[in-house]
Amino acid sequence: MTILYIFLALIVLILINVPVAVALALVGTIATFMTYGSMAMPTVGMTMFEGATNFPLIAIPLFILAGAIMNASSISRRLIDLAMAMVGFIKGGLSMVTIGASVFFAEISGSSVAGVSAIGSILIPAMRKKGYSKEFAASISSSAASLAIILPPSIPMILYAVMSGESVVQMFVAGIFPGLLGAMGLAAMCYYLARKYNFPSEGRFQVSVLWTALKEAVWALLIPVIILGGIFGGFVTATEGAALAVCVAIFISAVVYREFTIKNFLDSCKSAGVQTAVVMLLVAASAVVGSYLTETRVPQEIAMQISELTDNKYVILALLNIIFLILGIFLHSAAAIILVVPIVLPLVLEVGIDPLHFGLIVTLNLAIGQQTPPVASVLIAACSIAKSDIWATSRTNLWFIAVLFTILMINTYIPAFALALVNFIYG
Repeated sequence: MTILYIFLALIVLILINVPVAVALALVGTIATFMTYGSMAMPTVGMTMFEGATNFPLIAIPLFILAGAIMNASSISRRLIDLAMAMVGFIKGGLSMVTIGASVFFAEISGSSVAGVSAIGSILIPAMRKKGYSKEFAASISSSAASLAIILPPSIPMILYAVMSGESVVQMFVAGIFPGLLGAMGLAAMCYYLARKYNFPSEGRFQVSVLWTALKEAVWALLIPVIILGGIFGGFVTATEGAALAVCVAIFISAVVYREFTIKNFLDSCKSAGVQTAVVMLLVAASAVVGSYLTETRVPQEIAMQISELTDNKYVILALLNIIFLILGIFLHSAAAIILVVPIVLPLVLEVGIDPLHFGLIVTLNLAIGQQTPPVASVLIAACSIAKSDIWATSRTNLWFIAVLFTILMINTYIPAFALALVNFIYG
């Protein structure tokens, strides 16, 4: 019953517009006080501090800062121009460009919110001028940006790896195939809708235009090559790779492109600081609840009760998908991972589910959660740019949510696909 009371309290606080981080900290503190008394109160602050200072978590603010630097410089525009030259000639060209540019951006920042801010601020107005509805423009920008939660260097994957004790690098590798499949699925849906609603293409394909765009963007394309090559090659850790991303982004913006000023840098730091504060406060607050649940052995009790109902791992995966899809409606992805993963991980291990496979399932669920109101940070950001109603946009976005859900089902029930690249590289 403990976990039920905690979740009910959280939902009530969230529904009355208490910030999620504050709600988590409040519920965890009250539960600790009621169980252990006032003598346990000093440990609450220590738990929050320790929860937010785990070394791999340092990668989060650094990747966010790298994304903010891209936003403030011409890197984002050059990547968009390259995507335009590559896929703009297809029916519904600007929607295809949105997906391609979002994939490029995801490989650098790992943040869906940063991606939709960078790409959407340019392409949503462009789509509106070409006759796309504001709901469609917001929907595809939001759904494409959520690929950042699946593709490396995904910030939620870093959080999951920390909570589960898995390798960050192997989590990154596991996300490559599903992320690319998601991009292709979204592109196929865009093509279908473009044919249905007669959305325009952006002219014909020209090798000369592609070559010019490639030359302009070659330095920007080096950023993910350097970051991911360093991480996958074993030269740097994920945290060191995040620091490298910041350094390379600054060098390319300021030295190569010469379009990055001190003011741009300060604005980037301010933007990244705000986003980092949101995530890290969630991490710290979630640590209080997680510590309480661990000490009261709630995860083990839940695992035992579910295993008494069924030991079929596919049924259990279906139940866990339902749980995370519901949580995605109410919780930020960071909060959902930090709060729930420690609770269900014992069950996952007990029934023989590969924790890397489960981590991929979690992140795919939360990518969908970023599209489902009321707590849909990426969709809200896209709607604010497009000036569209969130509920009207959600109806249009059902087409793209269906694609993401299909990818989720494929990766849930065909583990060989989900882990193909991991098994190929690591055996």
